Amino acid sequence: MTGTNGQVTAYIGLGSNLGDRAGNLLLGVRGLIEACFEVTAISCIYETEALEMEGAPNFLNMAVALRCKEVTPTQLMARLLRIEYNLGRTDKTYRKPRTIDLDLLFFGDTKMDTPFLTLPHPRIHLRKFVLLPLNDIAPKFRHPVLGKTVEELLAVVKDDSRVQKWLPANNTGRPAAEHAGV
Repeated sequence: MTGTNGQVTAYIGLGSNLGDRAGNLLLGVRGLIEACFEVTAISCIYETEALEMEGAPNFLNMAVALRCKEVTPTQLMARLLRIEYNLGRTDKTYRKPRTIDLDLLFFGDTKMDTPFLTLPHPRIHLRKFVLLPLNDIAPKFRHPVLGKTVEELLAVVKDDSRVQKWLPANNTGRPAAEHAGV
């Protein structure tokens, strides 16, 4: 969906399972802002199992919406890769722990399939850890290929992995929800 003045909304999935995971996510958002993108929405943070990575630490995941102007999907993806590199991700091997992962999920209603980039991201509809945060910020966004909203995709996703809202530990070392008696 291209808006006025050539603006488009893009949705980015962020994940981290090495080091200061929450700090890495925040640095990823900061990197997007420093790359001259306007962050218009930020999801809650979710803790998720590391899928297809036996014994790997859990991930923290979130999603953000960006208002993009005068940038192509390929240019945006190149900036995402640069942010990852600047935050210490030099190994792009699939199924390995990482300090930061930035996935371009949607770029408006753009559909493309090149060796460098596929849009929409080809596995969105299969991943609860992507759909839950995306549902926080864009439940009514309609997948340009599947024709279903994020909300509808989340309702039928077959992924049964554990995904829960993450709350930072307080000074007792217990999760905040446990400390508050929730």
